[in-house]
Amino acid sequence: MNQDVGDHRAGTVALVGRPNVGKSTLLNRLVGQKLSITSARPQTTRYRIVGIVTEPKAQFVFIDTPGLQSRYAGRLNRALNRAAFKALESVDVVVLVLEALRFGAEDRAILARVPPGRTVVLAINKVDTIGDKGELLPFIDRLSRLHPFAAIVPVSARTGRQLPELLAAIAPHLPAGASLYAPDDLTDRSERFLAAEFLREKLIRLLGEELPYATAVEVERFEAAGRLRRIGASIIVDRPGQKAIVIGQRGEKLKMIATQAREDMEKLFGSRVYLEVWVRVRPGWMDDARALRHLGYE
Repeated sequence: MNQDVGDHRAGTVALVGRPNVGKSTLLNRLVGQKLSITSARPQTTRYRIVGIVTEPKAQFVFIDTPGLQSRYAGRLNRALNRAAFKALESVDVVVLVLEALRFGAEDRAILARVPPGRTVVLAINKVDTIGDKGELLPFIDRLSRLHPFAAIVPVSARTGRQLPELLAAIAPHLPAGASLYAPDDLTDRSERFLAAEFLREKLIRLLGEELPYATAVEVERFEAAGRLRRIGASIIVDRPGQKAIVIGQRGEKLKMIATQAREDMEKLFGSRVYLEVWVRVRPGWMDDARALRHLGYE
């Protein structure tokens, strides 16, 4: 990529935080496209998701990470936490995302895992939900005494408030150099990967509290021809009873999941999508090293 570097900057930025602080919503809003799936449930993000923001004088390569938590035990949860901590080791800037007026033990533990000397920008999200805005300044003052943050920026990922200010706070801490990706790139993930994620999002949003955590998605067939995508995918569950829940009475639940996922795929891909979905039982997959590697978690 030929580029006159001059005062141009480019680098990697990890978005970290406990579950449900809005990291994935923030990534999507920054990029201007839905790349990272979202829901109100913990551990929606299971993979390293890259979102690329290119401006005239800087390129930001954001990395959305799984929310760090200990609610679920087992090999899968350990793999997700490892992925999140690994992101801290190699990026140029860390953005710690907090929920406005909330800073607890989980947030403190994440901050403690940031490697010494790493630049940390604090993004206080969901400021649009604060009833008394007068509470925000004391909260910021308290946090500023806890860590030498490079900047503290109140934002709203939902409305887009102060996101240009967040980018401006990050940019000076990126290395000088040419862009890492082409100007029109939004992610390094394939359409096949994104198709699986969109289907998994609908599982999380449309099923019960515990079941989504016991599910995974594997795309077995992905054929692209012009403005048409033919996709065959399997929903993986742990027990036969879970399969029945995913399918629903007369297949209505599975039909709803597949339809909503297909609609999202068509918006992102800009093409028609023919989607076939099956439900397969793989007992113990969440603690099976081979299964986790096959699904890309290890």
